[in-house]
Amino acid sequence: MPSYPRFLVTERRWLASGFLLFGCSSFGQTFFVSLFSADIRAEHGLSHGAFGSLFMVATLASALVLTQVGRVVDLLPARTVVLVTVPLLAAGAAAMASATHVAVLVAALFALRLFGQGLMPHTAFTLTGRWFDRGRGRATSVSTLGLNTAEAVLPLLVVGAVAVAGWRETWWLVAAGLMVLLWPLAALTGRERVPGTGSGAAGARPPGGWTRRAALLDPAFHLLLAVMAAPALIGNTVFFHQAHLVESRGWAPALFASAFVVYAVLTVVFNLVGGFLVDRFTALRLTPVFLLPLACGLLVLAAAEGPWSVFAFMALYGVTNGLSLGLFGTVWPEVYGVRHLGSIRSVVVAVLVFASAAGPGAAGLLIDADVPFSAQVAALGAYCLAASAVAVQVVRTVRTRARARADDGVGDGIGVDG
Repeated sequence: MPSYPRFLVTERRWLASGFLLFGCSSFGQTFFVSLFSADIRAEHGLSHGAFGSLFMVATLASALVLTQVGRVVDLLPARTVVLVTVPLLAAGAAAMASATHVAVLVAALFALRLFGQGLMPHTAFTLTGRWFDRGRGRATSVSTLGLNTAEAVLPLLVVGAVAVAGWRETWWLVAAGLMVLLWPLAALTGRERVPGTGSGAAGARPPGGWTRRAALLDPAFHLLLAVMAAPALIGNTVFFHQAHLVESRGWAPALFASAFVVYAVLTVVFNLVGGFLVDRFTALRLTPVFLLPLACGLLVLAAAEGPWSVFAFMALYGVTNGLSLGLFGTVWPEVYGVRHLGSIRSVVVAVLVFASAAGPGAAGLLIDADVPFSAQVAALGAYCLAASAVAVQVVRTVRTRARARADDGVGDGIGVDG
């Protein structure tokens, strides 16, 4: 197993592709959009619940569309997907910058969620899963550092840009920046990588795996989804309503934004650690434990009202998020193969997008109904503990099935073409 430095050098082209794709996806992620929440609500006269509901509707619509368009990553060259996705994400940013009506706001949110939070990381995860085999964990970890970097840098940059130029002007800058990044991305994704050789090849056909239909009929698939959706549901809920949390506890407005640095640092550290652990022990073995730090962080945030609880939560969430980034990219090809990975992952990403919408939307309605946010946070912590318990049984079932298939001489014990 090559060391990380050697791995970075020999695989730099494909790792850089993933890094930039994940970085660009940040402009459609909840943590980024939520930085403009107060300005958007004030501009359009929306309550927490109303904006949360619009956000949820746009996100759910994007999730439904993603289940259909996500398979294009299996059918089209990576460069073609990039040349379509990046300009459409830039168009979404431009629509947000110019939105003067709620209908335009919803359309902008839809574009940002579909092409930013949805299709772009879906493409990055799928390509990384297809391009790498034994080094898949480390490749995913290094690629997702693009999102980690954005989460560390963008919140404070946005606060400064909005203060200097205004929130609409900041979105125009985002649109322009995406169009600049389009060209290096198109150049980097112009070649395919053949797992095991590191060489580029046109039209290379990935090895076997389950079809999407077969995966959807597998009960373990749905249980794994319930476990893997937890960080998206929880992180987006807390991040989206960070302004309400800060306001309700009388904290300084910039407190939560400053805690993103702690979150980002821990995410990066455990992202790299997680990549190594996945390559060493497999993604399945890590699945039952990766939510436990987040569960502890949520319980601390719910019970303690001092400003320190934000930093404790963000640190512990950073541990879970770092581990989860590698798992999101590796557990699905590990269980279901890579030939139909884009098609299968489109369902996975759609569910994660649904979870990221349902959390903020439901929490916003509960806030409007005067349900304490601390009680909601505690319930999310309990969900993490329950999901971890479920994961233990799911992993046992999947591994037993894989061993049985291997003993019967069916494929590689992972999956079959259907």
